[in-house]
Amino acid sequence: MVNEHPVPPFLEWWQAATLHWLLIVGGLALLLTLGGLLVVTLERGPGAAFSKLAGLLLSGAKDLLLLSPRRVWALTWLAVKESIRRRVVVAFAVFVVVLLFAGWFLDPSSHHPGRLYMDVVLSATSYLVLLLALFLSALSLPNDIRNRTLHTVVTKPVRPSEIVLGRMIGFTIVGTVLLGVMCLLSYGFVVRGLSHSHTIDAADVTRLEKAAAIMHEGKLDAQTVRDKKDGDSVIYSRPKLDLQTTRDQGHRHRFQVDPNLATRSRTIHLDEEAGHTHDLSYTIRRSTDASGKAVAKLDYTLGPPRGALVARVPIYGKLMFRDRSGIDAERGINTGDEWTYRSFIQGGTQAAAIWTFDLDPRQFPREVPVEMNIGVFRTYKGNIEKGVLGSLAVRNPKNGLTVEVEIFESMEFAVKKVALPRKIVNYSSKQFIARKTPTPRGMVISPPPGQFDPALLKKTEFDLFRDLSDNGRFEVWLRCLEPAQYFGAAQPDLYIRAGDASFELNFVKAYLGIWMQMVLMIAFGVMFSTFLSGPVALTATLGALVGGLFNDFMTQLAHHQVVGGGPTEALVRILKQQNVVTELDPGLGTTVVKVLLDKPAELFLRLMSSILPSFGDFGYAGFVAYGYNVDLNMLAVHLVTTFSFLVPLFIAGYFFLKTREIAR
Repeated sequence: MVNEHPVPPFLEWWQAATLHWLLIVGGLALLLTLGGLLVVTLERGPGAAFSKLAGLLLSGAKDLLLLSPRRVWALTWLAVKESIRRRVVVAFAVFVVVLLFAGWFLDPSSHHPGRLYMDVVLSATSYLVLLLALFLSALSLPNDIRNRTLHTVVTKPVRPSEIVLGRMIGFTIVGTVLLGVMCLLSYGFVVRGLSHSHTIDAADVTRLEKAAAIMHEGKLDAQTVRDKKDGDSVIYSRPKLDLQTTRDQGHRHRFQVDPNLATRSRTIHLDEEAGHTHDLSYTIRRSTDASGKAVAKLDYTLGPPRGALVARVPIYGKLMFRDRSGIDAERGINTGDEWTYRSFIQGGTQAAAIWTFDLDPRQFPREVPVEMNIGVFRTYKGNIEKGVLGSLAVRNPKNGLTVEVEIFESMEFAVKKVALPRKIVNYSSKQFIARKTPTPRGMVISPPPGQFDPALLKKTEFDLFRDLSDNGRFEVWLRCLEPAQYFGAAQPDLYIRAGDASFELNFVKAYLGIWMQMVLMIAFGVMFSTFLSGPVALTATLGALVGGLFNDFMTQLAHHQVVGGGPTEALVRILKQQNVVTELDPGLGTTVVKVLLDKPAELFLRLMSSILPSFGDFGYAGFVAYGYNVDLNMLAVHLVTTFSFLVPLFIAGYFFLKTREIAR
């Protein structure tokens, strides 16, 4: 799964984040204070301006410190009842209708039906809840002011801060209850939609029972069991028979059964299809009929689908690249794709993508499961149904011993699973490889020449952690073996699967991400509604949402990380029909565009990207749909980020409302 913005550890993140928050909030507060002071100075003079500012700040500090929980709760309950009167249940009814009709259009026979169902329910929930939060928060207070219903509240001993806080909490309670019900209904819809079963193909059941009966008579062993099929004699060249299930929901599963097994019950896993498997529990019962002829009967139970709804717990390594000449590099080759998320390695050369892991051997007593989802760039198509050959090797970073453990065919973004056994006895090659790292002082070779131990190459069996790691630290090398073909990789594309977390808990985390987006939307809506009319507040809140969704793009644009220049330069290129790589013609016009127009625009974009939350980062739908666990570190960072926006938005809303009342 693509993860362009990995979250740093919380203890490393919060210090820099706190400093950034203080600078942004303090700068905005100072800017708004100076702006208000300037306006009042122009209207009433400097003395009145400073006097009014001091009084506003003192009364504001008093109001914020003397909040009454009882009054806040009364106003919260008033906001809840108002939301019910505004028919918020309509959003819930629309959601139910979407679920009822979604089953008609979703294709359970798709390649990944679980991903499809999860995308639908999470997207529908997100859109409906955010629209509800948008209209409730942005239109409530302006409507009350216009209809003068707010006068019945302000005539009582209620502070403006309590009005703003009560609205925020009340709308949040309504949205939270609605989200909770949607979460339960969505989970039931997904589980029910993916629930199915199979039966073993009748012809295969007959084949298995016939083979088991012949073996029971002792006439033939598993290597020479014969069966008549369509008039041809079929020889089973191995003990296990290849069987398959019936086709249900557009797929069937294949598996193998040994007909010479004892009569005790056994459980096996069917081959994975459509992103899931099933557990098959079976017993082969042998007996003789009245004539003394051996007969066999297969009794089996096929379990529900497993693996369609998972929450993998990945362990990511640090990624480095090796170029075609064998020298370490920060990035690989750019094959011309504008999306620079992945770097590519050239096939048939010394190029490699190298992940460094640091593991505890006690966590993996038998094997280390590796999963990878890499890109493939073909310079020629060839047989498109055939994958591109690649290899996976394990290297000891201390002594350079490298063992190639897997040769595989890789298709474009198809998940490949490789189990690295603790005892490696099957491998393609073994050799010593030195890392060459360029530094300002010259090339550093690790390990240095002459420090290889030739005795290690004489070994025929390797222990993953004793021979190929340095105190649990080892490297996984990915190579492309076919010349003129390329593998593309980013850091999250290869990981070690440490286990699986609870899918149900992961599903709740996805709704927690939607909840954080909703809370931010409510806070922005209430804040804008304290000084803007309803339609304008609605537009401003929607603009904050759109800006937050494109926060990353604004950041890249403001820091010259987008090909094609700034906003005005991009517009000029569009009008001239000029590509994004060619430089603009030098001259006064180009200077005006880049300096006088794009520089202020980039400064504005930098400011907006700093003060708007990145709404897209709070959406965990991709993690849950693709089966990856949302770790607690990410949740902690995003929860703290959410509440760090709520505090200044609440304070700003209070001062805007108080100033609006003073103006009246």
